[in-house]
Amino acid sequence: MIKIAFIGAGNMARAIIIGLVKSGVAPQSIMVANPSSQKRLALAEDFGVQQTNDNIAAAEFANVIVLSVKPHFISDVCQQIATAHVNKVIDIKDKTFISVAAGTTVAQIQQALNGNYPVIRVMPNTPSQVGLGMSGLFASAEVSDAEKAVSEKLMNAVGKSIWLQTEAQIDDIIAVAGSAPAYFFLFMEAMEKQAQQLGFNAQESRMLVEQTALGAAQMVAQNNIPISQLRENVTSKGGTTQAALKQFTDDGLETLVANAMNAAIMRAKEMAKLEPRN
Repeated sequence: MIKIAFIGAGNMARAIIIGLVKSGVAPQSIMVANPSSQKRLALAEDFGVQQTNDNIAAAEFANVIVLSVKPHFISDVCQQIATAHVNKVIDIKDKTFISVAAGTTVAQIQQALNGNYPVIRVMPNTPSQVGLGMSGLFASAEVSDAEKAVSEKLMNAVGKSIWLQTEAQIDDIIAVAGSAPAYFFLFMEAMEKQAQQLGFNAQESRMLVEQTALGAAQMVAQNNIPISQLRENVTSKGGTTQAALKQFTDDGLETLVANAMNAAIMRAKEMAKLEPRN
């Protein structure tokens, strides 16, 4: 039986655990390690998973170790596990490491672990918290097909996932999916503000924007036709929608989006360079 340890009990760990339990994974095969008790005890109480404040105990328990701490803690956690292995407290030769930390490369993780252990980098996004996530996965050369299958099941429990051919594509996934929910939130926020300017109250404005966005996303999900065709289907020649879309085009929406996504990619690369290489 696959046993999974989450080192870190933040929102992403919680989202994945919820998805795993809902998909039928036995709670007792999951352990959460976190230094402060509040989050890990909440997970244990809510979902029946095991919990500990000891990272080494969690690593010893599991076949799959999910590194879900903040990026600047990754190196310390991996070095702690590597030291325990050297001191024969635990054996990590047959364990798989999955990292959901942005900006920390496979090479950095393996260096901190003091060995070329199987490492899978995952870039999820926040809709994973509601089971509608989109994740990109990249596997090091040491990862087996069976280990890939386990990691894919892990992320598909909270949405959908794709495999990346190169590690550099992690930065692209950040721009297209990882940071992207905020793009939609910003657009929705602008629409909500304008709706209020038009005289709708706050509750009405929120509902109008929320339901319209939800409906549009569902139309994309449920119709296997190009998104451009969906746009054309609601755009009558000379009508109100065409007038609005023309304004978006005239104001350079496509360029604005491209520039924003490229800015996200550049920042991801900068962050990777800033990460300590202990």
